[in-house]
Amino acid sequence: MTQDTATTSTSGLDQERADLLEALAHHRNLLRRALRDLDQEQATRRTTASELCLAGIVKHVAATESEWVDFILEGASSMAAPEDAAAWEAYADTFRLVGDETLEGVLRRYEEVEARTTEVLRSLPDLDASHELPEAPWFEPGARWSARRVLLHVVAETAQHAGHADIIRESLDGAKTMG
Repeated sequence: MTQDTATTSTSGLDQERADLLEALAHHRNLLRRALRDLDQEQATRRTTASELCLAGIVKHVAATESEWVDFILEGASSMAAPEDAAAWEAYADTFRLVGDETLEGVLRRYEEVEARTTEVLRSLPDLDASHELPEAPWFEPGARWSARRVLLHVVAETAQHAGHADIIRESLDGAKTMG
């Protein structure tokens, strides 16, 4: 391999990381915009037939992103499909504020998750490194996901929930996040 080829290869990887981070940042910003100028009551109000609220969506997206970054670093042992009623209830709690949780705390946690994801993505030696997915009804048995595939999933998950947030916000007070 010549020096030029090595430089190009590294630059390509750096550009790929930058592109992934930029795509994720774009959708995170859309999600955060849905909460602009809201208080705790508004951010936790259900405005559609769904049980979703804006603060709960951000909490869920942060929890999901954090779990997938753990998967990149540790593999399937970091993830477990809910197996009983208590586990399913704990999963449902990722979509709502419980106890003394606040909108401010949820947004702060999301910033922490964002910083960690960025740090991990920038420090990964290889986006092709993969782990077998955990056993779950929604994964094909024996399937593996690379760090790249996980990050693409996180971008898609964030984009999907930013769309949900836009609908909820528009239902709340007519404000639009994306239009």
